[in-house]
Amino acid sequence: MCDHHLVKTIHGHHCHNGWDNSNPPAAHVAPGTTLEFNCHDSSAGHFSAASTLGDVLTMPFDKINPVTGPIFVDGAAPGDILKVTIDSFKPSGFGWTANIPGFGLLADQFKEPALALWHYERDTLAPAAFGQFAKVPLKPFAGTIGVALAEPGLHSIVPPRRVGGNLDIRDLSAGTTLYLPVEVAGALFSIGDTHAAQGDGEVCGTAIESAMDVVVTLDLIKDTPLAMPRFSTPGPVTRHLDAAGYEVCTGIGPDLMKAARDALSGTIDWLCREHQMPAEQAYMLCSVCGDLRISEIVDMPNWVVSFYFPKIVFS
Repeated sequence: MCDHHLVKTIHGHHCHNGWDNSNPPAAHVAPGTTLEFNCHDSSAGHFSAASTLGDVLTMPFDKINPVTGPIFVDGAAPGDILKVTIDSFKPSGFGWTANIPGFGLLADQFKEPALALWHYERDTLAPAAFGQFAKVPLKPFAGTIGVALAEPGLHSIVPPRRVGGNLDIRDLSAGTTLYLPVEVAGALFSIGDTHAAQGDGEVCGTAIESAMDVVVTLDLIKDTPLAMPRFSTPGPVTRHLDAAGYEVCTGIGPDLMKAARDALSGTIDWLCREHQMPAEQAYMLCSVCGDLRISEIVDMPNWVVSFYFPKIVFS
């Protein structure tokens, strides 16, 4: 726990499903306040330990990615920065990963639903079993974290935006400080879509989606315009995956998106061949622990995207 006084818990019923600067604040707080947020998973609790494959097709898309908030930070004004210090996570111990038809980097190849349920140790965060195939090291973070847009009306929570939102950045974990541009009075900060683990890219469209409580401190940097979110990590970011090295497939060509797809497809093919995994299981496993990286983007006309798959999941 950080040094700031924890003054308030923002309960999960204070949630919304889109960015709208007319949403009434769940609380007004002074800069420097530390808050605990009860965060829902991205399905708003649709999945449980008893869920089956059919539940993927009945997930209510008008309820996805609920975020807890918003919080009105006293004195926040357009042109300021909201400084969000991420202190800690209290994971629930249950999570899910799904292939949702029509969603994900290889949606044209994986058209059928798939579902993996996770049960993990919430106190030790020991690597979690992915069926009989692998054990994935965990690193909790909040996938959606942001403030309200200046434009009026309801804006979808699905795409990330210049004020944050559904960033799905794996390194927005405990100890990281996130800086967000303020566009409306009070900033109107919200957070949710918590994950127990994810690879860079979240390639199938879902991570280990898992409800948890998050403690953050909200502070202001006055009169400092910021175009896009930035963040600062306290140290190395992949220690939980680095220990046993990686198997890496590449995609090469003039289109970065196609190169990313090719690198991922090569990795799935390798997993199916070397580890006898069904393709849809390999796809979901890549989403929760593998990293897409741009390796080269200057040697015209072709660029290189690499998909790093951590061998530690098989150790």
